[in-house]
Amino acid sequence: MLKSKANWLFKREQNVIHEDIIETLLYDRGITTEAEKELFLHPSLDDMVDASALHNIQKVKDRVTRAIETGEKIAIYGDYDADGVTATALMVKTFERMQADCIFYIPNRFTEGYGMNTEAIDQLHAQGITLVITVDTGIANVAEVSYAKKLGMDVIITDHHEVQEEVPEAYAIIHPKLSNNYPFKQLAGVGVAFQVATYLLGEMPKDLLDLVAIGTIADLVPLIGENRILATKGLERLNETTNIGLRALKERVQLNEVVTARDVGFIIAPRLNAVGRLQDASLAVELLLSDQKEVAMDIATEIEALNVERQQIVAKIVEEAESQVQKEDYFIVLYEQHWHEGVLGICASRLVQKFSRPVMLLTFNEAANEWKGSARSIERFNLFDACMEEQDLFTAFGGHAQAAGMSVPFEHIERLKERLNLYAKERLAETDLKETIKIDCSVPIEAATELLVKKVQALQPFGVEHEEPIFHVRGKPTDIRQIGQNQQHIKISLHDERGNFLEAIGFRLGHLYYGISASATIEVVGTLQINEWNGNRKVQLLIQDIAVNEWQLFDYRGRKEMQAMQRCANLYDHYVVVCHDDSEIRRHFEHLNHGTLMTYDDISSHTEQTDILFIYDMPHDLEQLTSLVNVLSPNAIFVNYVNEENAYLYRPPSREEFKHLYAYLYKYNPVQIHDTIRTIMMQMDWSKEKVIFMLQVFFDLQFIERKDDKIVLREQSKKRPLTESKTYQQRLERGKIEKILYYSTYDELKRWFENWRQWQNAEGEVTYGL
Repeated sequence: MLKSKANWLFKREQNVIHEDIIETLLYDRGITTEAEKELFLHPSLDDMVDASALHNIQKVKDRVTRAIETGEKIAIYGDYDADGVTATALMVKTFERMQADCIFYIPNRFTEGYGMNTEAIDQLHAQGITLVITVDTGIANVAEVSYAKKLGMDVIITDHHEVQEEVPEAYAIIHPKLSNNYPFKQLAGVGVAFQVATYLLGEMPKDLLDLVAIGTIADLVPLIGENRILATKGLERLNETTNIGLRALKERVQLNEVVTARDVGFIIAPRLNAVGRLQDASLAVELLLSDQKEVAMDIATEIEALNVERQQIVAKIVEEAESQVQKEDYFIVLYEQHWHEGVLGICASRLVQKFSRPVMLLTFNEAANEWKGSARSIERFNLFDACMEEQDLFTAFGGHAQAAGMSVPFEHIERLKERLNLYAKERLAETDLKETIKIDCSVPIEAATELLVKKVQALQPFGVEHEEPIFHVRGKPTDIRQIGQNQQHIKISLHDERGNFLEAIGFRLGHLYYGISASATIEVVGTLQINEWNGNRKVQLLIQDIAVNEWQLFDYRGRKEMQAMQRCANLYDHYVVVCHDDSEIRRHFEHLNHGTLMTYDDISSHTEQTDILFIYDMPHDLEQLTSLVNVLSPNAIFVNYVNEENAYLYRPPSREEFKHLYAYLYKYNPVQIHDTIRTIMMQMDWSKEKVIFMLQVFFDLQFIERKDDKIVLREQSKKRPLTESKTYQQRLERGKIEKILYYSTYDELKRWFENWRQWQNAEGEVTYGL
């Protein structure tokens, strides 16, 4: 067996694909009426709520108009993530159209942190700024807004983050959750900025929807309601964009086909985010505002280099963090002085995916003597509520249910770790610590066609609260490979009994390669897509999880693959390794403390069941092995032995050959041992091992004895059958063991274990037959 990482939840009892897949998927998403279907399948900008419904929007327009008329200097104060960067660019472009005297300001993540700060306000005030308009930030900056106000600056906040207990005394706040007449509360920061821009301009700036799509998808807000409208129309615009910076970025990353929400989430947004994670995010805004192709291409190239650097840093931190995770922690809080602050959010997300529990990662800010970092959460745990409960331990904190940023005084870190873990432990059950994958339906391999993918794609764009449909597929592998740098991905070709094939690929699932045996029936869940390469189009399943719900045999006979053993052991909760001498392999398993190393001599004292049994050496007696398997009841068996004796290939000498040897000894009695062995080898054309074996049999049967360096026939020896010799019996037994355990085919060996298990379960005794 190979347990799935997540709990698999089928959305319907009749979990098979239906002919009208669109109707089924819409119904499962609560879309049942014709009006709801029309709105969902054909999103229209006409269905956007009028921007006038936003509280304070007219007050904002009046203030902006007055600023423009009197020549005031205006600053757009943004954030350094993709949502903040696109919102900043959108608002700057809007004010340029209004012919305002406008600049933008993005705080540096490392020297200034998230949100507004007094140093930045001082800098803007020194430049003569009298009106600051925030985008995607500001709702938590009570003290900073008050400070700006004392300097004679008006601050208008446009934000979408969680509203805290105290609201800043800004000139005006535009926030969906503070607008009773605005029904849709889940706009991204760039979505709020777009509505403000629409009201200021008196019409929708539809050519800026490409920016809105990127920020909305990147910020992981629910892609329903107005967000679905903005993302859909924004993606249409993105595919025909006239934005020189976006065109340069698309060209640099070779996005030549139709750009999807997946492309935004995995290609475009990470690169825009990479800038703010490693340096000043203003470079990303400059790309989006660029009006010269050459300049834009230079910036796009620089951004791509930063993204590569970001990937390398993330990989190193994730590896270090994973090694520090304690299984008993319900809320994982880790901190290291050398970790790069800018990528901790990504790293935390990776750990959430692997360990299915909330994660907070922090690095040390020496200048402020505090820990600073990011946190990410699981679906069943509200991160914002948890941190607000412990807000006395933070210097600063902001975010929402699933993601947050924070600063923690140096002396508070251990107390925070303890309290957050206790808070989570009181609210999370063991079942909550395992991700749940909601599966739309099972699909036979033959039904996974381009037509099915085309139907599913009609429901795009996919995102939070409108996830891409998840399908369940069952099949046998014809090919399993690790691919990618460091072999971190897995690629599987699945087939059914009728010969239909489906390719499946799992990113960052390469470690599961060691948990899938050659003949296993694999169950995978994931999304279906079209993979096009060199003009060839194939349906491909993008794997989210894998399970094998049958016992497995891993066949590494003749290889002694220690690395495969170790990596396979890591996939199981408990393992047992059996061998003749555990000193040979103990050093290879010192770092794996969830299993047992034992010798065949220890079998009688071991009664604990296990998930997987590693057979490192063949037993001297088959009953040793069968009794062990009976006690352990493993879900998987891994055979990893070599055969050094080859007793099965070199059968015991025949009775006639023994007669020839006895006749020789009788004729020349007594004989010198070493000379005799060499002479017999030459005369009979026998191997040295064969001669020694036959002599040992004669010793066992007391036909001969040794006197000094000579072999002497014993007088009055009885006639006895060869089978009374212990040496002869051991050779027969060894040959039988080798035949079953080494020289059998994979199917024969697996059937032997299966037959024994069935026989043992039914009759309570052992059988050795193939």
